[in-house]
Amino acid sequence: MFKSPQANCSLPKHFTFLEDNKPHPLCRLAAEQLQDYLINQEDWVHNFGLTAGQEGTVIGKMFGVLVVRNHRNELGYLAAFSGKLGGSNQHTKFVPPIFDSLTKNNFLNRGMAELNRMNQEIRVERELKLEGFLYRIDLFKAKRRKLSHSLQKELFSNYHFLNQNGEKKSLNELFAKASYKNPPAGAGECAGPKLLQYAFQHKMKPLAIAEFWWGQSPKSEQWKHAHYYPCCREKCEPILAHMLSGLDYEISI
Repeated sequence: MFKSPQANCSLPKHFTFLEDNKPHPLCRLAAEQLQDYLINQEDWVHNFGLTAGQEGTVIGKMFGVLVVRNHRNELGYLAAFSGKLGGSNQHTKFVPPIFDSLTKNNFLNRGMAELNRMNQEIRVERELKLEGFLYRIDLFKAKRRKLSHSLQKELFSNYHFLNQNGEKKSLNELFAKASYKNPPAGAGECAGPKLLQYAFQHKMKPLAIAEFWWGQSPKSEQWKHAHYYPCCREKCEPILAHMLSGLDYEISI
């Protein structure tokens, strides 16, 4: 829930994204409260590159807030982050992931262990160079490609997205319909889909959404600390097209 009153903030008439690169006033209020938490929290450790001398790899993050009404007509907001935060998918301040790939002993962990074993076999063959080693390396590489493709396909099939009508579709379905060859890496891990998923699962009405970058910008990107950005097209457009089906929204993604 909001910490401070929202008397001066009128509700959006439609589900709202950024307008002229500016969030709805309620989203700005929610984002400011979330940013205050990020500055002062002691629940987890993550190096955003904002504190000199902090240990660990610098990784900036996209965060999102979704203003919602619950079944009791109470106004509040949900918060989410892209990818992982502090080495985990799960934090009490934020909505959970669509699918938690960090769960112990799941198919992905077992598959990655097998891929690592194959990589080790290839390294051994290259070092020993026994008769026929090139042929065996080619066999290992073919098996590795097949397993990697199978793991990726199974992973994407475990990401299921809801809309307000309760219709559920997987990443494979959504990107195939959008004529993509395959879902891109990281699809389903962005803040926007996480927020909408939680809202629909808990019968909340989404009102407005905003995402902002927190931390240093990657060298190849132009993201700036605490600036707002629209939902990404490459990873989110097919997902949000499904999740927003039936909602009246005024700004295209």
